[in-house]
Amino acid sequence: MRKYVLDSSCYIDASRNAAALADLQGFVARAAPGLYVSSVVAAELRGGARSARDRKVLEEKVLGPFARRDRMLTPSSEAWDALGRTLAALREREGLQLSQVPRSFAFDVLLAYSCREYGVVLVTANARDMTRIRRVFTFEFVAPYPEAA
Repeated sequence: MRKYVLDSSCYIDASRNAAALADLQGFVARAAPGLYVSSVVAAELRGGARSARDRKVLEEKVLGPFARRDRMLTPSSEAWDALGRTLAALREREGLQLSQVPRSFAFDVLLAYSCREYGVVLVTANARDMTRIRRVFTFEFVAPYPEAA
């Protein structure tokens, strides 16, 4: 069975668009036995919740089920080391300006490396950044939403 982690963009799109919500719900129904949440994604979603009501719904409906089933993946110290190595490599190879790196890109590196560590496939609409990260280290990602779960 394939294991998956959804990027925050999947949840954000679903919160804003009925068709995206239906697509997410269909994937979750197919992939539920192999679906995990990253603590990186949880942090991004918590930080983006706009109200106490939104945070409550997020905790109860989205993150809570993963926590209750012990399906939360957290980056290791090696993932944090990989973040530094990845930023350094991109600075050297591509002239990345660290002062201009968005926080979300650093989160993407942590997410990608932790998916690699846990052997899970990252489901994301952010192919541009993930392709850039994958030039430094290998990990698997797919666009939303793979048919076979």
